[in-house]
Amino acid sequence: MGGQAAGSQPSGAETIQKLCDRVASSTLLEDRRDAVRALKSLSKKYRMEVGTQAMDHLINILQTDRSDSEILGYALDTLYNIICNDEEEEQDENAQKQADDLGAQFTDKFIQDPEHVTLLLTLLEVLNFQLMCLCVQVQGVILVSPMGVSRLMDLLADSREVIRNDGLLLLQQLTKGNAAIQKIVAFENAFERLLDIITEEGSSDGGIVVEDCLLLLLNLLKNNSSNQNFFKEGSYIQRMKPWFEVGDDNSGWSAQKVTNLHLMLQLVRVMVSPVNSPGATASCQKSMYQCGLLQQLCTILMATGVPADILTETINTVSEVIRGSQVNQDYFASVNAPSNPPRPAIVVLLMSMVNERQPFVLRCAVLYCFQCFLYKNQKGQGEIVATLLPSTIDANSISAGQLLCGGLFSADSLSNWCAAVALAHALQDNLTQKEQLLRVQLATSLGKPPVSLLQQCTNILSQGDKIIRRGSKVQTRVGLLMLLCTWISNCPIAVTHFLHNQENVPFLTAQISENLGEDERLVQGLCALLLGICIYYNDNSLENYTKEKLKQLIEKRIGKENFVEKLGFITKHELYSRAAQKPQPVFPSPEQMLFDHEFTKLVKELEGIITKAVHKSSEEEKKEEEVKKTLEQHDNIVTQYKELIREQDAHIQELKEQVLSMTSQNEQMQVTITQQLSQIQQHKDQYNILKLKLGKDTQSQSNSQADGSQVNGLQTEELTQLKDELEELRKQHTLLKTQLGDKDALIDTLVSDVCELQVEVENSLHSLIQSQSTEINHLKTERQELLGRSSDGVPSSNSPVDFAKIAELESRLAAQTTDMERLKEETKRSLESRADLEQQLASATSTVAILQTEKAKLQTEVQESKKEQDDLLMLLADQDQKIHSLKQKLKNLGETVEDEDDLDARDQTDDDDEEEEEDED
Repeated sequence: MGGQAAGSQPSGAETIQKLCDRVASSTLLEDRRDAVRALKSLSKKYRMEVGTQAMDHLINILQTDRSDSEILGYALDTLYNIICNDEEEEQDENAQKQADDLGAQFTDKFIQDPEHVTLLLTLLEVLNFQLMCLCVQVQGVILVSPMGVSRLMDLLADSREVIRNDGLLLLQQLTKGNAAIQKIVAFENAFERLLDIITEEGSSDGGIVVEDCLLLLLNLLKNNSSNQNFFKEGSYIQRMKPWFEVGDDNSGWSAQKVTNLHLMLQLVRVMVSPVNSPGATASCQKSMYQCGLLQQLCTILMATGVPADILTETINTVSEVIRGSQVNQDYFASVNAPSNPPRPAIVVLLMSMVNERQPFVLRCAVLYCFQCFLYKNQKGQGEIVATLLPSTIDANSISAGQLLCGGLFSADSLSNWCAAVALAHALQDNLTQKEQLLRVQLATSLGKPPVSLLQQCTNILSQGDKIIRRGSKVQTRVGLLMLLCTWISNCPIAVTHFLHNQENVPFLTAQISENLGEDERLVQGLCALLLGICIYYNDNSLENYTKEKLKQLIEKRIGKENFVEKLGFITKHELYSRAAQKPQPVFPSPEQMLFDHEFTKLVKELEGIITKAVHKSSEEEKKEEEVKKTLEQHDNIVTQYKELIREQDAHIQELKEQVLSMTSQNEQMQVTITQQLSQIQQHKDQYNILKLKLGKDTQSQSNSQADGSQVNGLQTEELTQLKDELEELRKQHTLLKTQLGDKDALIDTLVSDVCELQVEVENSLHSLIQSQSTEINHLKTERQELLGRSSDGVPSSNSPVDFAKIAELESRLAAQTTDMERLKEETKRSLESRADLEQQLASATSTVAILQTEKAKLQTEVQESKKEQDDLLMLLADQDQKIHSLKQKLKNLGETVEDEDDLDARDQTDDDDEEEEEDED
């Protein structure tokens, strides 16, 4: 026994304990490395023991032995083995649960200290360590780590492909469902790096790395409006266009290429998803059109050889790129298929939708595309309906309307449903097209007169197998009922056309009143909705089917409660809530294709309205209509006076602005007058100087001939200048006179307008107050009469009615009194505004009077200046005569006298000689 004890092998726990002691106490790196290698080999078999005893020692190795990559690798692999479950091993359910609990236990222990996760992030550039097992807690630790995300982003720029690819996988896991990390990663230039990698790897022709990049981009953008906006503002949408340049040869698509292109299309849809905010979606749609991305997608749409799943996803993508965007919808309407002769893309797609041999998902995608094309597109709706009208039908070509009619009455119930829903979208919220579609006539068979499209739809519902064998199929009937409800809703003319057929109402009441199976309950509910629409939107133009008679018919044949119960079957159907979630028609199988998204909105809007309309009695309706009319009349009167007062306020404001403009112009004119006065003073000074010069020149007539000539030249030049200035003053005088006349006329017009406005405001306010007073007195009288009747022995059964009437009258009286007070306040404000305007006009009139006084002064000064100028001219003429006589005397005495021309010529010669001397120097 002693020998057996001495030779027995130690247990696993003992061995692990010894290895942990070696790791903790060995001074040689080789010894520690060997011990960690041994722990790694035992970590899978003895996971519990290694995790319990060795985790702290392994973390210490990561902190102290960073210089040796081999020991770091062993330590990280050991940690991975104890934290992560081995997915390759087949285990029973209990063993798998224990392994999961163990992994969660060690993970919690590891991440209790945030420094441990930061430590791993610093080692990511050295070795590959998978953090896939770490869950939400690790995301939180990374968020608080100072440089956590930045270190992860550095991996994408690593030159080693292994490190870069593992970094992609790590970021995929960390960005799932964490908007904060998604934003940080996006602002760490992730979009730029990922798009560069996709381009380097060959875009759609690339391998698994491109797929990883696209998955990470989807994580960053899906349901993250901040990142989507950053992606758009960074002009990254433009860089997506080259992804879809597939070329002419579309044969031999690899599975990886199909996967890549599918993810690329999903990325486009994320940016224009209907669940995004409308503004963000519209902005992305505009960018996709401007950069040519939409055109590229339409090229794929019309190309041949494209795999079916890629074609289907492309159709869905184009649908959301054009949905609600008028520019994109117009472009899509202009796209033609490369056929001979060319056909519009819409027609080619509709041919696939009504073809029962096409895949179900493809037909759903085409229907979605057609719905998105018509969404908020009244122009497109009109073009589709126009292809059904008699004046536009072309027998030599296939149109969208012909395809829809063909699908509506074909033998395939799915085609019936799709065509009915598509046609309903051509009428959605468009009263004009609802009325236009009433003109459509169909030729059912030879020798029989044509019937309207509305009549044919109702005939199929009411006669069923008599027209076509499959008329009783639930899917066909549901589609036709949805079309009819959409068509006649909010269109009284269509309701009249529907009720004009004597068989329609009996058919609907019979359908609703019967006790049918579960499958027929939905049809009963839709029939109740259709009949309710006929009541609510009835204009009572048909005597046999007025609102009241239809309600009496429901009460006798069906019962109000039973009718409301049948109407409620629609919203209680299991497929109703699924269709109401999102616009895209997605159904597991063709049989479940029953509800349209837009139709669920119509049901939600009309269900409560119809329920109230059916339960109301004729007396209540009359009272409501009377009250409604009275309120409408009162509101119309108040609205009219509000508009009148608003117009008058605008007119007064306009007059105020004109007064301000006149004031500004008057100030400018005063400045001009001041300048003119200054100029006149300058001319007076010049005139005085000339008079002095003339006096001196008269006394010195015996001076030399040269001096006399200079004076004569100076006088002639100054005389010319004075003539020009005098002419300019005359022009300015005439202009000022004209401007003053215009201002006088404008002031007279303003005064007249203000007087007329005053009279109009006073008359309208007096009329309004008079009418309000009359109505208040009438209400008081009626209230007094009711009080008198109530107190004089009216039967008790009528007392509640009288008091209700009294309460109503008191309410109306209070409202009228409030309006009266408000009108008085508005009258007071109008009078105050009028007083202000009169004060401004008085100020303007005073300013004009001052201006006229200045004008008179200016005219007087101009006349004086003119007189002085005339005197000056006379003096100058006398001077010229005297000079001429003196020259003649000098000549008679034998003196040589030079004329002015000779003097000028001599001066010019002297100047030329001086210039030549200067040139020689």
